[in-house]
Amino acid sequence: MNSKARRAEGGGNLKMRDIARHAGVSPMTVSRALREPSAVSEEMRRKVEAAVREFGYVPNRIAGSLSSNRTNVVGLIVPSIRNSLYASMIQAASDVLRANGLHLMIADSGHRLEDEEALVSAFLAQRVCGLILHNTVHSKRMRKLVETSGVPVIETGNLPDDPLDMAVSYSNFEAARAMTLHLARLGYRKIGFVTLPVRDNDRSEERRRGYFAALSELGRPADASLVLEAAGGFSEGADALVRLVKAHPDLDAGFFAGEVLAVGALFECQRRGWAVPGRIAIASFDDVDLLRHAVPSVTTLRIPRQEIGKRSAELLVRRLQGAPAERVRVDLGFEIVQRESS
Repeated sequence: MNSKARRAEGGGNLKMRDIARHAGVSPMTVSRALREPSAVSEEMRRKVEAAVREFGYVPNRIAGSLSSNRTNVVGLIVPSIRNSLYASMIQAASDVLRANGLHLMIADSGHRLEDEEALVSAFLAQRVCGLILHNTVHSKRMRKLVETSGVPVIETGNLPDDPLDMAVSYSNFEAARAMTLHLARLGYRKIGFVTLPVRDNDRSEERRRGYFAALSELGRPADASLVLEAAGGFSEGADALVRLVKAHPDLDAGFFAGEVLAVGALFECQRRGWAVPGRIAIASFDDVDLLRHAVPSVTTLRIPRQEIGKRSAELLVRRLQGAPAERVRVDLGFEIVQRESS
């Protein structure tokens, strides 16, 4: 029986007896295997674990039954709680949820799919009434956990063609494409692109695709040596710029898909005496105070992160209040902010 059939049959809520029936053991054995694995034989434990993995079953640590009432807590997972970009989104979501008698529980996946999976499993076991996930790429088991739970889910980091449930975001592809075309219209001929690592990060991959799409529209070659991946630090941004200029002495613009990378590149230009934008232009992603107050101020893409948080929470509240369960994609767009650095 596939996950959709199970969901339709059981209202999205698997019970321990379903796992027991599939494993060919008693519900008591399933309970014992989950609570105290050493109390059952290795063969029994393996049967139960296999059934749990296949069905995406999450044992309820609070009430002991997946069919019981949920809490008034919403789980939110971001790649890093150290990244200030998420602060306005989290605050806006929290304000809406609090006004509706709900609370937010926040976790950090560390950009690792396996950690996101573990956190989702833990949240579901704690009976959260909804999930807000920044990632839009997930492990197969994580997707199964969410499908089986019946809990409403919002994805906020991108606009996937096939969201888990609901998505509120902007197109990373279109944003990167638009900025690359903008730099070209300003007269820049050799535009380098520096992105955060692409692995397990569809946002970075979509931005890279958008950059190459713009080059194609401009009739320029898709030169892979103009694209670098870098971890999100000041020194990484500086190093990436130096590497690009060394490989392409005629580089006249750098588009950095991360505000810290962009400022690191700007600092390196100042250290080396390279005029910005005279020698090289700098453009960034996201509009944070650092970019507005840098000298020169940095051209960037303004992403409506506060509105993303607000609209995500509003959608979640409406679903919890009985709105029809249907897939929703809300595109909140972006804005190019032209400043002194280009």
